[in-house]
Amino acid sequence: MTGIPATTIQGRPWLSPRERAALGKAARTRAPRSAHAEFEPSPDRTDPVSTIEAQSAARVPELVPIRYGRMTESPFRFYRGAASVMAGDLSTTPVSGLRAQLCGDAHMLNFRLLASPERNLLFDINDFDETLPGPWEWDLKRLATSFVIAGRENGYTDAERGAIVRSTARSYREQMRRYAGMSHLAVWYAKADAAQLEALASGRLRQRGRDQVFRTLAKARTRDSLQAFEKLTRVVDGRRRIVPAPPVVMPIADLLPDLERAELEETIRDLVARYGKSLQPDRRHLLQQFTLVDMARKVVGVGSVGTRCWIILLVGRDSGDPLFLQAKEADESVLAAYAGAGEFATQGERVVAGQHLMQAASDIFLGWEHVHAPDGLERDFYIRQLRDWKGIVEPSTMVPRGMGVFGELCGATLARAHARSGDRIAIAAYLGRGDVFDQALVRFAETYADQNERDHQALVDAVKAGRVAAQAA
Repeated sequence: MTGIPATTIQGRPWLSPRERAALGKAARTRAPRSAHAEFEPSPDRTDPVSTIEAQSAARVPELVPIRYGRMTESPFRFYRGAASVMAGDLSTTPVSGLRAQLCGDAHMLNFRLLASPERNLLFDINDFDETLPGPWEWDLKRLATSFVIAGRENGYTDAERGAIVRSTARSYREQMRRYAGMSHLAVWYAKADAAQLEALASGRLRQRGRDQVFRTLAKARTRDSLQAFEKLTRVVDGRRRIVPAPPVVMPIADLLPDLERAELEETIRDLVARYGKSLQPDRRHLLQQFTLVDMARKVVGVGSVGTRCWIILLVGRDSGDPLFLQAKEADESVLAAYAGAGEFATQGERVVAGQHLMQAASDIFLGWEHVHAPDGLERDFYIRQLRDWKGIVEPSTMVPRGMGVFGELCGATLARAHARSGDRIAIAAYLGRGDVFDQALVRFAETYADQNERDHQALVDAVKAGRVAAQAA
Protein backbone atom coordinates (compact mmCIF):
# COMPACT_ATOMS: atom_id res chain seq x y z
CA MET A 1 0.00 0.00 0.00
CA THR A 2 1.30 3.46 -0.90
CA GLY A 3 -0.84 5.39 1.55
CA ILE A 4 -2.34 7.43 -1.30
CA PRO A 5 -6.12 7.87 -0.72
CA ALA A 6 -8.21 5.86 -3.17
CA THR A 7 -10.10 7.97 -5.67
CA THR A 8 -12.40 7.41 -8.62
CA ILE A 9 -11.25 8.22 -12.17
CA GLN A 10 -12.86 11.66 -11.81
CA GLY A 11 -10.82 12.36 -8.68
CA ARG A 12 -13.56 11.99 -6.07
CA PRO A 13 -12.75 10.09 -2.87
CA TRP A 14 -13.66 6.43 -3.15
CA LEU A 15 -16.31 5.37 -0.62
CA SER A 16 -17.13 1.81 0.36
CA PRO A 17 -20.70 0.53 -0.01
CA ARG A 18 -21.04 0.77 3.78
CA GLU A 19 -20.00 4.43 3.74
CA ARG A 20 -22.36 5.23 0.87
CA ALA A 21 -25.26 3.55 2.69
CA ALA A 22 -24.42 5.62 5.77
CA LEU A 23 -24.71 8.79 3.69
CA GLY A 24 -28.15 7.73 2.54
CA LYS A 25 -29.39 7.01 6.04
CA ALA A 26 -27.94 10.28 7.31
CA ALA A 27 -29.99 12.13 4.68
CA ARG A 28 -33.13 11.09 6.53
CA THR A 29 -32.21 13.68 9.17
CA ARG A 30 -32.10 16.41 6.55
CA ALA A 31 -35.32 15.26 4.86
CA PRO A 32 -37.38 12.68 6.77
CA ARG A 33 -39.07 10.27 4.38
CA SER A 34 -42.48 11.18 5.75
CA ALA A 35 -41.81 14.85 4.88
CA HIS A 36 -42.19 14.03 1.17
CA ALA A 37 -45.95 14.01 1.72
CA GLU A 38 -45.82 17.77 2.07
CA PHE A 39 -46.85 20.24 -0.59
CA GLU A 40 -48.04 23.74 0.10
CA PRO A 41 -47.96 26.35 -2.67
CA SER A 42 -45.39 29.01 -1.94
CA PRO A 43 -46.87 32.40 -0.91
CA ASP A 44 -44.94 34.01 -3.77
CA ARG A 45 -45.80 31.28 -6.29
CA THR A 46 -45.90 32.61 -9.84
CA ASP A 47 -49.27 32.58 -11.56
CA PRO A 48 -49.23 29.33 -13.62
CA VAL A 49 -50.55 31.05 -16.74
CA SER A 50 -47.70 33.56 -16.53
CA THR A 51 -45.19 30.71 -16.25
CA ILE A 52 -46.61 29.05 -19.37
CA GLU A 53 -46.75 32.37 -21.25
CA ALA A 54 -43.10 33.06 -20.43
CA GLN A 55 -42.13 29.67 -21.81
CA SER A 56 -44.19 30.29 -24.96
CA ALA A 57 -42.61 33.68 -25.66
CA ALA A 58 -39.67 32.22 -27.63
CA ARG A 59 -41.82 29.77 -29.63
CA VAL A 60 -43.39 29.99 -33.08
CA PRO A 61 -46.20 32.51 -32.47
CA GLU A 62 -48.82 30.93 -34.76
CA LEU A 63 -48.39 27.56 -33.01
CA VAL A 64 -48.73 28.76 -29.41
CA PRO A 65 -52.57 28.79 -29.53
CA ILE A 66 -52.43 25.08 -30.43
CA ARG A 67 -50.42 24.47 -27.27
CA TYR A 68 -53.02 26.25 -25.16
CA GLY A 69 -55.82 24.44 -26.98
CA ARG A 70 -54.32 21.07 -26.13
CA MET A 71 -53.58 22.03 -22.53
CA THR A 72 -57.13 23.20 -21.85
CA GLU A 73 -58.65 19.87 -22.96
CA SER A 74 -58.25 18.18 -19.55
CA PRO A 75 -56.21 18.33 -16.34
CA PHE A 76 -54.05 15.47 -17.64
CA ARG A 77 -53.31 17.26 -20.92
CA PHE A 78 -52.53 20.39 -18.94
CA TYR A 79 -50.15 18.43 -16.71
CA ARG A 80 -48.27 17.10 -19.73
CA GLY A 81 -47.60 20.67 -20.85
CA ALA A 82 -46.90 22.17 -17.42
CA ALA A 83 -43.49 20.73 -16.51
CA SER A 84 -42.24 24.29 -16.04
CA VAL A 85 -44.97 24.98 -13.47
CA MET A 86 -44.24 21.83 -11.49
CA ALA A 87 -40.48 22.43 -11.61
CA GLY A 88 -40.96 25.61 -9.61
CA ASP A 89 -43.24 23.85 -7.15
CA LEU A 90 -40.88 20.89 -6.68
CA SER A 91 -38.05 23.28 -5.85
CA THR A 92 -39.88 24.17 -2.62
CA THR A 93 -40.31 20.55 -1.45
CA PRO A 94 -37.97 18.54 0.81
CA VAL A 95 -35.04 16.75 -0.86
CA SER A 96 -32.54 14.24 0.48
CA GLY A 97 -29.60 15.98 -1.19
CA LEU A 98 -28.89 12.90 -3.34
CA ARG A 99 -28.84 13.65 -7.06
CA ALA A 100 -29.11 11.75 -10.32
CA GLN A 101 -29.63 12.51 -13.99
CA LEU A 102 -33.32 13.40 -14.25
CA CYS A 103 -35.75 12.98 -17.10
CA GLY A 104 -37.27 16.27 -15.94
CA ASP A 105 -40.71 15.38 -17.31
CA ALA A 106 -41.28 11.84 -16.06
CA HIS A 107 -45.05 11.60 -16.48
CA MET A 108 -46.49 8.20 -17.38
CA LEU A 109 -46.83 8.85 -21.13
CA ASN A 110 -43.10 9.46 -21.42
CA PHE A 111 -42.53 5.75 -20.70
CA ARG A 112 -43.02 3.58 -23.76
CA LEU A 113 -41.74 0.87 -26.08
CA LEU A 114 -38.64 1.66 -28.12
CA ALA A 115 -36.28 -0.21 -30.44
CA SER A 116 -32.69 -0.95 -29.49
CA PRO A 117 -29.93 -0.77 -32.15
CA GLU A 118 -29.98 -4.59 -32.11
CA ARG A 119 -33.68 -4.49 -33.11
CA ASN A 120 -34.96 -5.65 -29.75
CA LEU A 121 -38.11 -4.06 -28.32
CA LEU A 122 -37.40 -2.37 -24.98
CA PHE A 123 -39.48 -0.45 -22.43
CA ASP A 124 -37.84 2.82 -21.43
CA ILE A 125 -38.15 6.55 -20.90
CA ASN A 126 -38.73 8.38 -24.18
CA ASP A 127 -38.65 12.17 -23.61
CA PHE A 128 -35.53 14.02 -22.46
CA ASP A 129 -36.21 17.63 -23.43
CA GLU A 130 -35.89 18.67 -19.76
CA THR A 131 -33.14 16.26 -18.67
CA LEU A 132 -30.65 17.63 -16.14
CA PRO A 133 -28.93 16.44 -12.94
CA GLY A 134 -31.11 17.10 -9.91
CA PRO A 135 -32.88 15.58 -6.89
CA TRP A 136 -34.10 12.08 -7.79
CA GLU A 137 -37.33 12.71 -5.85
CA TRP A 138 -38.52 15.24 -8.45
CA ASP A 139 -38.83 12.64 -11.21
CA LEU A 140 -40.62 10.18 -8.96
CA LYS A 141 -43.07 12.79 -7.69
CA ARG A 142 -43.94 13.88 -11.23
CA LEU A 143 -44.47 10.26 -12.24
CA ALA A 144 -46.66 9.46 -9.24
CA THR A 145 -48.82 12.55 -9.72
CA SER A 146 -49.45 11.65 -13.36
CA PHE A 147 -51.00 8.35 -12.23
CA VAL A 148 -53.32 10.15 -9.81
CA ILE A 149 -54.45 12.63 -12.48
CA ALA A 150 -55.00 9.86 -15.04
CA GLY A 151 -56.79 7.77 -12.42
CA ARG A 152 -59.15 10.61 -11.59
CA GLU A 153 -60.05 11.04 -15.26
CA ASN A 154 -60.77 7.31 -15.45
CA GLY A 155 -63.04 7.50 -12.39
CA TYR A 156 -60.84 5.41 -10.10
CA THR A 157 -61.54 5.53 -6.38
CA ASP A 158 -59.17 7.08 -3.83
CA ALA A 159 -58.13 3.57 -2.77
CA GLU A 160 -57.44 2.48 -6.35
CA ARG A 161 -55.31 5.54 -7.05
CA GLY A 162 -53.45 5.10 -3.79
CA ALA A 163 -52.68 1.49 -4.61
CA ILE A 164 -51.27 2.50 -8.01
CA VAL A 165 -48.96 5.12 -6.51
CA ARG A 166 -47.80 2.76 -3.77
CA SER A 167 -47.04 0.11 -6.39
CA THR A 168 -45.02 2.64 -8.38
CA ALA A 169 -43.06 3.82 -5.34
CA ARG A 170 -42.52 0.31 -4.01
CA SER A 171 -41.23 -0.84 -7.38
CA TYR A 172 -38.79 2.09 -7.53
CA ARG A 173 -37.61 1.44 -3.97
CA GLU A 174 -37.21 -2.33 -4.35
CA GLN A 175 -35.47 -2.06 -7.71
CA MET A 176 -33.10 0.58 -6.34
CA ARG A 177 -32.21 -1.82 -3.52
CA ARG A 178 -31.60 -4.51 -6.13
CA TYR A 179 -29.33 -2.21 -8.12
CA ALA A 180 -27.50 -1.23 -4.93
CA GLY A 181 -26.26 -4.80 -4.67
CA MET A 182 -25.17 -5.06 -8.30
CA SER A 183 -21.88 -4.21 -10.01
CA HIS A 184 -21.54 -1.07 -12.11
CA LEU A 185 -21.50 -3.06 -15.35
CA ALA A 186 -24.51 -5.15 -14.35
CA VAL A 187 -26.51 -1.96 -13.72
CA TRP A 188 -25.41 -0.57 -17.07
CA TYR A 189 -26.53 -3.67 -18.95
CA ALA A 190 -29.92 -3.90 -17.18
CA LYS A 191 -33.02 -3.44 -19.37
CA ALA A 192 -36.66 -4.43 -19.75
CA ASP A 193 -37.29 -6.19 -23.07
CA ALA A 194 -40.39 -7.57 -24.79
CA ALA A 195 -39.97 -11.04 -23.28
CA GLN A 196 -40.00 -9.59 -19.76
CA LEU A 197 -43.09 -7.51 -20.56
CA GLU A 198 -44.90 -10.55 -21.92
CA ALA A 199 -43.99 -12.54 -18.82
CA LEU A 200 -45.14 -9.70 -16.55
CA ALA A 201 -48.45 -9.41 -18.41
CA SER A 202 -49.03 -13.16 -18.36
CA GLY A 203 -48.37 -13.41 -14.64
CA ARG A 204 -50.10 -10.26 -13.38
CA LEU A 205 -52.93 -9.31 -15.74
CA ARG A 206 -56.27 -10.80 -16.67
CA GLN A 207 -56.99 -11.78 -20.27
CA ARG A 208 -58.09 -8.30 -21.38
CA GLY A 209 -54.92 -6.73 -20.00
CA ARG A 210 -52.70 -9.43 -21.49
CA ASP A 211 -54.30 -8.96 -24.90
CA GLN A 212 -53.75 -5.20 -24.69
CA VAL A 213 -50.05 -5.65 -23.92
CA PHE A 214 -49.54 -8.15 -26.74
CA ARG A 215 -51.37 -5.87 -29.23
CA THR A 216 -49.21 -2.92 -28.17
CA LEU A 217 -46.03 -4.96 -28.62
CA ALA A 218 -47.11 -6.10 -32.07
CA LYS A 219 -48.16 -2.60 -33.15
CA ALA A 220 -44.88 -1.06 -31.94
CA ARG A 221 -42.90 -3.24 -34.34
CA THR A 222 -44.80 -1.75 -37.28
CA ARG A 223 -44.12 1.87 -36.32
CA ASP A 224 -40.89 2.55 -38.17
CA SER A 225 -39.58 4.83 -40.94
CA LEU A 226 -41.34 2.75 -43.59
CA GLN A 227 -44.69 3.10 -41.83
CA ALA A 228 -44.14 6.86 -41.40
CA PHE A 229 -43.10 7.02 -45.06
CA GLU A 230 -46.33 5.40 -46.22
CA LYS A 231 -48.50 7.53 -43.95
CA LEU A 232 -46.86 10.93 -44.34
CA THR A 233 -45.79 11.01 -48.00
CA ARG A 234 -47.09 10.62 -51.55
CA VAL A 235 -45.68 10.85 -55.06
CA VAL A 236 -46.07 14.32 -56.63
CA ASP A 237 -44.84 14.88 -60.21
CA GLY A 238 -42.76 11.74 -59.97
CA ARG A 239 -41.08 12.71 -56.69
CA ARG A 240 -41.85 11.61 -53.14
CA ARG A 241 -43.17 14.50 -51.01
CA ILE A 242 -44.45 14.96 -47.46
CA VAL A 243 -48.24 15.36 -47.45
CA PRO A 244 -49.62 18.60 -45.91
CA ALA A 245 -51.89 18.14 -42.88
CA PRO A 246 -52.30 21.70 -41.62
CA PRO A 247 -51.60 22.94 -39.06
CA VAL A 248 -49.88 19.80 -37.69
CA VAL A 249 -47.72 18.98 -40.72
CA MET A 250 -46.71 21.76 -43.13
CA PRO A 251 -44.15 21.12 -45.90
CA ILE A 252 -41.70 23.99 -46.13
CA ALA A 253 -42.73 24.51 -49.76
CA ASP A 254 -46.24 25.39 -48.50
CA LEU A 255 -45.10 27.31 -45.46
CA LEU A 256 -42.91 30.16 -46.71
CA PRO A 257 -42.35 32.43 -49.72
CA ASP A 258 -39.68 31.24 -52.15
CA LEU A 259 -36.75 33.27 -50.76
CA GLU A 260 -37.42 32.45 -47.12
CA ARG A 261 -38.08 28.84 -48.03
CA ALA A 262 -34.75 28.55 -49.81
CA GLU A 263 -32.92 29.98 -46.78
CA LEU A 264 -34.64 27.59 -44.40
CA GLU A 265 -34.09 24.59 -46.66
CA GLU A 266 -30.39 25.40 -46.82
CA THR A 267 -30.25 25.74 -43.03
CA ILE A 268 -31.87 22.34 -42.52
CA ARG A 269 -29.67 20.68 -45.15
CA ASP A 270 -26.64 22.12 -43.39
CA LEU A 271 -28.02 20.95 -40.04
CA VAL A 272 -28.35 17.37 -41.26
CA ALA A 273 -24.91 17.42 -42.88
CA ARG A 274 -23.15 18.80 -39.81
CA TYR A 275 -25.00 16.94 -37.07
CA GLY A 276 -23.43 13.71 -38.27
CA LYS A 277 -20.25 14.81 -36.49
CA SER A 278 -22.02 14.10 -33.19
CA LEU A 279 -22.61 10.44 -34.17
CA GLN A 280 -20.29 7.47 -33.87
CA PRO A 281 -18.15 7.13 -37.05
CA ASP A 282 -20.00 4.02 -38.28
CA ARG A 283 -23.39 5.68 -37.86
CA ARG A 284 -22.11 8.84 -39.52
CA HIS A 285 -21.03 6.70 -42.48
CA LEU A 286 -24.51 5.17 -42.65
CA LEU A 287 -26.19 8.59 -42.54
CA GLN A 288 -24.00 9.84 -45.39
CA GLN A 289 -25.42 7.15 -47.67
CA PHE A 290 -28.88 8.76 -47.56
CA THR A 291 -30.10 11.66 -49.72
CA LEU A 292 -32.37 14.41 -48.40
CA VAL A 293 -35.51 14.76 -50.52
CA ASP A 294 -38.09 16.76 -48.51
CA MET A 295 -38.75 18.49 -45.19
CA ALA A 296 -41.71 19.85 -43.24
CA ARG A 297 -42.63 21.51 -39.96
CA LYS A 298 -44.45 19.26 -37.52
CA VAL A 299 -46.38 20.08 -34.36
CA VAL A 300 -45.46 17.60 -31.62
CA GLY A 301 -46.71 16.68 -28.16
CA VAL A 302 -48.36 19.07 -25.73
CA GLY A 303 -45.63 20.84 -23.79
CA SER A 304 -43.42 20.96 -26.90
CA VAL A 305 -45.97 22.65 -29.16
CA GLY A 306 -44.48 25.83 -30.57
CA THR A 307 -40.88 24.70 -30.49
CA ARG A 308 -39.31 24.47 -33.92
CA CYS A 309 -39.58 20.88 -35.06
CA TRP A 310 -38.77 19.61 -38.54
CA ILE A 311 -39.34 16.20 -40.04
CA ILE A 312 -36.82 15.38 -42.74
CA LEU A 313 -37.29 12.70 -45.39
CA LEU A 314 -34.20 10.96 -46.75
CA VAL A 315 -33.92 7.96 -49.04
CA GLY A 316 -31.18 5.34 -49.38
CA ARG A 317 -30.62 2.85 -52.20
CA ASP A 318 -33.93 3.84 -53.82
CA SER A 319 -37.29 5.47 -53.02
CA GLY A 320 -38.37 2.38 -51.11
CA ASP A 321 -35.52 2.75 -48.59
CA PRO A 322 -36.64 5.74 -46.47
CA LEU A 323 -35.24 7.34 -43.34
CA PHE A 324 -37.35 9.89 -41.48
CA LEU A 325 -35.46 12.14 -39.09
CA GLN A 326 -36.92 14.60 -36.61
CA ALA A 327 -34.93 17.72 -35.75
CA LYS A 328 -36.38 19.31 -32.63
CA GLU A 329 -35.41 22.59 -31.01
CA ALA A 330 -33.82 22.19 -27.59
CA ASP A 331 -34.49 24.99 -25.11
CA GLU A 332 -33.05 25.38 -21.63
CA SER A 333 -34.40 22.75 -19.24
CA VAL A 334 -37.26 23.88 -17.02
CA LEU A 335 -35.19 22.50 -14.12
CA ALA A 336 -32.19 24.76 -14.78
CA ALA A 337 -33.40 27.66 -12.64
CA TYR A 338 -33.71 25.33 -9.64
CA ALA A 339 -31.14 22.54 -10.15
CA GLY A 340 -28.34 24.37 -11.98
CA ALA A 341 -27.59 24.84 -15.66
CA GLY A 342 -25.56 21.68 -16.23
CA GLU A 343 -22.21 21.16 -17.92
CA PHE A 344 -22.94 21.35 -21.65
CA ALA A 345 -22.42 24.36 -23.88
CA THR A 346 -25.48 23.66 -26.03
CA GLN A 347 -28.96 22.46 -25.15
CA GLY A 348 -28.97 19.84 -27.89
CA GLU A 349 -25.91 18.16 -26.44
CA ARG A 350 -27.52 18.33 -22.98
CA VAL A 351 -30.56 16.42 -24.25
CA VAL A 352 -28.53 13.79 -26.10
CA ALA A 353 -26.06 13.23 -23.26
CA GLY A 354 -28.90 12.88 -20.73
CA GLN A 355 -30.73 10.42 -22.96
CA HIS A 356 -27.65 8.26 -23.43
CA LEU A 357 -27.05 8.30 -19.68
CA MET A 358 -30.59 7.32 -18.70
CA GLN A 359 -31.71 4.96 -21.49
CA ALA A 360 -30.70 1.32 -21.73
CA ALA A 361 -30.24 1.78 -25.50
CA SER A 362 -30.68 4.86 -27.68
CA ASP A 363 -31.56 5.55 -31.32
CA ILE A 364 -28.52 5.08 -33.56
CA PHE A 365 -29.21 8.44 -35.24
CA LEU A 366 -29.52 10.43 -31.99
CA GLY A 367 -27.31 13.52 -32.20
CA TRP A 368 -27.24 17.29 -31.89
CA GLU A 369 -26.22 20.47 -33.70
CA HIS A 370 -26.13 24.22 -33.15
CA VAL A 371 -27.41 26.34 -36.04
CA HIS A 372 -27.53 29.95 -37.16
CA ALA A 373 -31.19 30.27 -38.12
CA PRO A 374 -32.47 32.42 -41.02
CA ASP A 375 -34.13 34.76 -38.49
CA GLY A 376 -30.65 35.70 -37.24
CA LEU A 377 -30.90 33.78 -33.98
CA GLU A 378 -28.78 30.84 -32.90
CA ARG A 379 -30.73 27.72 -31.96
CA ASP A 380 -29.91 24.29 -30.61
CA PHE A 381 -31.42 21.09 -32.02
CA TYR A 382 -31.32 17.41 -31.32
CA ILE A 383 -32.03 14.89 -34.06
CA ARG A 384 -33.37 11.34 -33.97
CA GLN A 385 -35.50 9.00 -36.04
CA LEU A 386 -39.14 10.09 -36.25
CA ARG A 387 -40.39 6.57 -35.51
CA ASP A 388 -38.46 3.48 -34.55
CA TRP A 389 -40.70 0.76 -33.14
CA LYS A 390 -42.48 3.10 -30.76
CA GLY A 391 -45.51 1.94 -28.82
CA ILE A 392 -47.61 3.24 -25.94
CA VAL A 393 -50.69 2.24 -23.95
CA GLU A 394 -53.23 5.04 -23.54
CA PRO A 395 -54.23 5.68 -19.90
CA SER A 396 -57.93 5.94 -20.82
CA THR A 397 -57.94 2.27 -21.85
CA MET A 398 -56.45 1.02 -18.57
CA VAL A 399 -58.31 -0.60 -15.71
CA PRO A 400 -56.93 0.03 -12.17
CA ARG A 401 -55.13 -3.31 -12.03
CA GLY A 402 -53.47 -2.69 -15.39
CA MET A 403 -52.41 0.84 -14.45
CA GLY A 404 -50.94 -0.56 -11.23
CA VAL A 405 -48.78 -3.00 -13.17
CA PHE A 406 -47.82 -0.21 -15.57
CA GLY A 407 -46.85 1.91 -12.57
CA GLU A 408 -44.61 -0.88 -11.28
CA LEU A 409 -42.91 -1.06 -14.66
CA CYS A 410 -42.41 2.72 -14.82
CA GLY A 411 -41.09 2.81 -11.25
CA ALA A 412 -38.58 0.05 -11.97
CA THR A 413 -37.51 1.75 -15.21
CA LEU A 414 -36.99 5.09 -13.48
CA ALA A 415 -34.96 3.39 -10.76
CA ARG A 416 -32.70 1.84 -13.38
CA ALA A 417 -32.24 5.19 -15.11
CA HIS A 418 -31.36 6.93 -11.83
CA ALA A 419 -29.09 4.07 -10.72
CA ARG A 420 -26.91 4.61 -13.80
CA SER A 421 -25.98 8.15 -12.76
CA GLY A 422 -26.82 8.62 -9.08
CA ASP A 423 -25.52 6.94 -5.93
CA ARG A 424 -27.84 3.94 -6.02
CA ILE A 425 -26.53 2.61 -2.69
CA ALA A 426 -27.19 5.89 -0.86
CA ILE A 427 -30.65 6.32 -2.45
CA ALA A 428 -31.59 2.73 -1.56
CA ALA A 429 -30.42 3.20 2.02
CA TYR A 430 -32.37 6.44 2.29
CA LEU A 431 -35.57 4.74 1.10
CA GLY A 432 -35.07 1.66 3.29
CA ARG A 433 -37.12 -1.50 3.37
CA GLY A 434 -40.37 -0.09 4.77
CA ASP A 435 -43.15 1.81 3.03
CA VAL A 436 -42.77 5.18 4.78
CA PHE A 437 -41.75 6.92 1.56
CA ASP A 438 -44.38 5.06 -0.47
CA GLN A 439 -47.18 6.31 1.77
CA ALA A 440 -45.81 9.85 1.72
CA LEU A 441 -45.76 9.81 -2.06
CA VAL A 442 -49.48 8.92 -2.16
CA ARG A 443 -50.33 11.99 -0.11
CA PHE A 444 -48.07 14.25 -2.17
CA ALA A 445 -49.50 13.02 -5.47
CA GLU A 446 -53.10 13.58 -4.41
CA THR A 447 -52.32 17.04 -3.07
CA TYR A 448 -50.44 18.06 -6.18
CA ALA A 449 -53.19 16.67 -8.42
CA ASP A 450 -55.52 19.11 -6.65
CA GLN A 451 -53.09 21.93 -7.44
CA ASN A 452 -52.90 20.81 -11.06
CA GLU A 453 -56.69 20.97 -11.36
CA ARG A 454 -56.64 24.55 -10.06
CA ASP A 455 -53.88 25.46 -12.51
CA HIS A 456 -55.75 23.86 -15.40
CA GLN A 457 -58.84 25.87 -14.49
CA ALA A 458 -56.72 29.03 -14.39
CA LEU A 459 -55.69 28.43 -18.00
CA VAL A 460 -59.28 27.67 -19.05
CA ASP A 461 -60.37 30.93 -17.41
CA ALA A 462 -57.55 32.83 -19.14
CA VAL A 463 -58.77 31.55 -22.51
CA LYS A 464 -62.38 32.52 -21.73
CA ALA A 465 -61.25 35.97 -20.64
CA GLY A 466 -59.27 36.48 -23.85
CA ARG A 467 -55.93 36.70 -22.04
CA VAL A 468 -54.53 33.89 -24.22
CA ALA A 469 -55.83 32.42 -27.48
CA ALA A 470 -56.48 28.70 -27.85
CA GLN A 471 -56.89 26.68 -31.03
CA ALA A 472 -57.95 23.06 -31.41
CA ALA A 473 -55.58 20.87 -33.47
